[in-house]
Amino acid sequence: MSAVQKFAMTATAASAGLSAAVDIGAAGGSAATPAAPRGRGAKARIAHEEFFDYQPTSTADLPDPRPLIENLTRCVIEILAGARDLEQIARWVTDDVYRTLLTRASISARARAARGAPTVRPTFAVGEPRITGPRDGVIEAVVVVTSRARARAVAIRLEGLDRRWRASAISVL
Repeated sequence: MSAVQKFAMTATAASAGLSAAVDIGAAGGSAATPAAPRGRGAKARIAHEEFFDYQPTSTADLPDPRPLIENLTRCVIEILAGARDLEQIARWVTDDVYRTLLTRASISARARAARGAPTVRPTFAVGEPRITGPRDGVIEAVVVVTSRARARAVAIRLEGLDRRWRASAISVL
């Protein structure tokens, strides 16, 4: 059987919506292998989401989280001050965190516009992060940020997803 015929058979099988993948060997035989459930049911949807969703990663397989925590803290404070664009940290945060920071940044921008205050880069010192690990693949940290006017605490929860750290929660107190 030629390569073109093999391709045509697999393309036909895929377009027909067969639930089992067909492997055509060199001898021309076929062996069915189970595939993920198809359809619109709950079982098919869960199987699809589990396969294509973020895959958890163990802490041992991830790099040291301390530099990311310090940089995220610095970036979040600058985003809220209007001195940094939120898109710069989009790859390091989950969708929920991105939406929350977008809302807070727009509220801060409106408040600055109402006061007529210009956007200035804040001057602050980032303290040493206090890091705990509640379970494998999860890091929670608190960083104290001090400026001339006040001190703030930034709480960050990092989760190991797809072999890298991603912030699943950020709170600026």
